[in-house]
Amino acid sequence: MSTISGAFGTERARRLRAALITAVVAAVVVYAPFYLAPFQVFQLTMVLLYAVALAGLNLLVGFGGQISLGHGAFFAAGAYTAAVMLDRYGTGHLATLPVAAAGCFLLGLGFGVPALRLRGLHLALVTLSFAVFLPPLLKRLEPVTGGSMGLTVNKLEPPAWSGLAEDQWTYFVVLAVAAVALLLARNLLGSRVGRALRAVRDNESAAEVMGVRLSLHKTLAFAWSSMFAGVAGCLYTWVIGFVSPDSFGFVLSITLLAALVVGGLGSLYGPLLGGAFVMYVPSLSQDISEAAPGVVFGLLIITVMFVAPTGLAGLPVRVLGAVTRRPLRTAGPSDGTPEADPATEAEPRSRTGSAASAPLPAADPSVADAEPVGAPPRTEKE
Repeated sequence: MSTISGAFGTERARRLRAALITAVVAAVVVYAPFYLAPFQVFQLTMVLLYAVALAGLNLLVGFGGQISLGHGAFFAAGAYTAAVMLDRYGTGHLATLPVAAAGCFLLGLGFGVPALRLRGLHLALVTLSFAVFLPPLLKRLEPVTGGSMGLTVNKLEPPAWSGLAEDQWTYFVVLAVAAVALLLARNLLGSRVGRALRAVRDNESAAEVMGVRLSLHKTLAFAWSSMFAGVAGCLYTWVIGFVSPDSFGFVLSITLLAALVVGGLGSLYGPLLGGAFVMYVPSLSQDISEAAPGVVFGLLIITVMFVAPTGLAGLPVRVLGAVTRRPLRTAGPSDGTPEADPATEAEPRSRTGSAASAPLPAADPSVADAEPVGAPPRTEKE
């Protein structure tokens, strides 16, 4: 009975602790734009934006086990969908969001079908080719996309009743969309789809034996992941107000994958940490060395991977495990005698210890008939 009570008490304490942390984080997130400078609010907005894209990439790579180097292209597709609708058709900002999400979902669905026969590096190479191919195509479609000059659109404007500045209003709108997207990703991972993705990632043959339809779930993983990237691209257009093909080169795809690995593959908090990495580390690299920011950026990634191989999301668990595994040091004898080594302590104790406390040696058949010392020799009987 006491064990059950202790288990319930531990579970209750864990839930209270989680609720307290959530309340503190929510308070910080809500009140932050009122105390930060406009540029800092813009940085937080971009962190949330990238977190949405990384949440989708986490579904595909972290939980689906499929490597993609082309998510910058889906990001660009969502951004240009919103920009073309705002510039060419004069629609409202909110109307562009479902169109970008649905369009990128279908694009990922179509892209996932031919990629079913590929895996590993071959799949990564095909997705990278898509990321390399899309920017030149956007330049060619100048009547629609504006070509190399890109498109300039209106940013989000706060309504009069809100009483908020433009950067604050944009932050709260992106925060709301990001919260819904991250909650959707969390629910997907906890559903049957998420369990099937984990099974496919761990062992495709075993998953197929258990009845998981590999082709369906691989294609859906691409579709959902592309949808998240498209939503993030749409938010990018809202925040920046300008899109051009040069903003969505293949470097963006590689940066997104690196940010996810640094944040934590297969972690629910990895996308948020990865979004912060994408936003703040390049600026930090520029501040450290204006001559070679790329070198500093690469060294920082290497350092993080050495310190936290599972990503920043797994760093607290890693540190806690190292602390709990460290042996406790006890104070030595008061007379200054050095403390005995545990590895060699057993031998002296067996020699000097009492007969009652010393362990008895195991019986050895080879010495069972040995003669006592000084005993007369035995004569064998015929």
